[in-house]
Amino acid sequence: MKIDSGLFEYNVRNVTSEIQPCCGGPGGWHHDNVYARTCITVSCGACMTEIQEVSVLIGGRAGDGINSAGALVAQLLNHLGYRIYLDFDYPSLIRGGHNFAIIRGSEHEVGTCREKLDFILALNQETVDRHRDQVHAGTAIIFNADLARSDGQGISIKNILTSEKAPEIMGNSAIIGGFAKAAGIEWVIVETVFRRHIPKGMDLNLSVARRAYDQLTVVRRIEPCNNPPLPLLNGNEAIGLGLVRGGLEAYVSYPMTPSSGLLHFLAGENEKLGIMVVHPENEIAVILMALGFAYGGKRAAVGTSGGGFCLMTEGLSLAGMAEIPLVLVVSQRTGPSTGLPTYTGQSELQFVLHAGQGEYPRLVVAPGDAQEALFWSAIAMDIAWKFQVPAFILPDKTLSEGTYSVDTGGITVPVTKAAPFWDKKPPYRRYADTPSGVSPLAFPGAKDAVVKVNSYAHDASGYTTEEAGMVTLMTDKRLRKDEELITGMNGYPQVNVHGSAEAPVAILCWGSTKGVCSEAGVKLGLRVVQPVVIAPFPVTPLKEALAETKTIICVEENATAQLAALARQHGIIPDAKVLRYDGRPFTYESLCARLKEVIP
Repeated sequence: MKIDSGLFEYNVRNVTSEIQPCCGGPGGWHHDNVYARTCITVSCGACMTEIQEVSVLIGGRAGDGINSAGALVAQLLNHLGYRIYLDFDYPSLIRGGHNFAIIRGSEHEVGTCREKLDFILALNQETVDRHRDQVHAGTAIIFNADLARSDGQGISIKNILTSEKAPEIMGNSAIIGGFAKAAGIEWVIVETVFRRHIPKGMDLNLSVARRAYDQLTVVRRIEPCNNPPLPLLNGNEAIGLGLVRGGLEAYVSYPMTPSSGLLHFLAGENEKLGIMVVHPENEIAVILMALGFAYGGKRAAVGTSGGGFCLMTEGLSLAGMAEIPLVLVVSQRTGPSTGLPTYTGQSELQFVLHAGQGEYPRLVVAPGDAQEALFWSAIAMDIAWKFQVPAFILPDKTLSEGTYSVDTGGITVPVTKAAPFWDKKPPYRRYADTPSGVSPLAFPGAKDAVVKVNSYAHDASGYTTEEAGMVTLMTDKRLRKDEELITGMNGYPQVNVHGSAEAPVAILCWGSTKGVCSEAGVKLGLRVVQPVVIAPFPVTPLKEALAETKTIICVEENATAQLAALARQHGIIPDAKVLRYDGRPFTYESLCARLKEVIP
């Protein structure tokens, strides 16, 4: 197919190498696509290739609605058949600062950003200036001509807003309308996306976008992919839907970035989902209220980040001693203390593994993208109630606030929603000693049952004791659940392998680094091994996944290689570490460069 836009011509040309030089004409550029192995080339007409991947940045100040604007751009690409990954970068400011979203669309699933951009949508001069090093010869820049100067196509957003009598916040609709025209996206798609995804002022937003659309010309046409649109979910939304699939009845949280989006999502959808959502006065109240829900028979979850979780650790120990099932979502950010509250990190792994005084079993899962987040959040809820243990879901800012294409219909979650309920034969003993360590459940109000839970050392009926033999008996009972957990997790995909499964060099990664490591692994011919279950540590599946490797490179976004340290405790010794801990996620290019430094 050949399209003449006046300035450029576009056509389809398959190539067999990863890099194919363009003709060298004006605007010519090339870009390797590690999945499709096609060259994305735009030139003066002598070198013509369909675009199969595109990266778009939209930037401005806090208060310009960059997050929602990025989501609309993502939906435009989604309706063209692209698989989406969106990363939102913002400082901890209510207004001002520099906010930007990078939306990457590809024929195939992606989970990381590229460093070079195909489109820059600049609502102010700072966006142009800050991202100059991310342009290439074919980058198209659409900018607010009232506040910025640049090569590319400018739009007087102020004039559009004045003529439409629209508020300043709708300036992002103008820049999106301009982008759609510059990218050759048909207006019917723009209108469909706006009508479907703008809840307020939709007609006025459309009028603003149309004025900008009509002012610009096509610069770089984005050709459709042969994929149907998929739901776009950020990690917090996926976790919320997974918890509901697992039987969630009550969600309790105090806002703390980057987990706050989960609270907002569930609160906004609570009636539709049939759940109770509560925002107490602080994190101590959060975990105690959630434990109260669970004691009363309601499946409950809490959400927080590292600083808030610090306040919950005594309540966590109560859950361990009282054997109350609870799910905790701890979304990581850069620490210690306040650290970088709106940036990412993977520094809470060891904290979550060892939080709380005393010894008791726990489940910890670290999903790598929104699809896995939905699946494992449901499993975490199921396992917490099946074994009466705390279950942790451990995302980070990259996953919690990143947006992904998710095939929700293709996710089969083996949730039983079963729990070891009391057979109603008195007397009821809340902590009855059983071979598995898991005692039968009953809830207040049950006939012939006194449901006594206790944070103190207790006997099988829940009555306080300091007798040495009983303390030992109850401790052994609780810890037997660890072995049951190990057996119970064998039916789940605890360790994923990506890239070249037989390669002698392996990347060992966890959490949101899955996306960038998988893509770098394909590029460099490496095996990529991703444990999703962190506790109980999947020693046997992980050793099987790493069998016959000669070199193991651990990739993490923390300063102390926390997964590497954990693996070492179980006899798995990484040979090299590639770490990043400045609050920003690895990009594909930066990780490839770092890996090349350590690959033997």
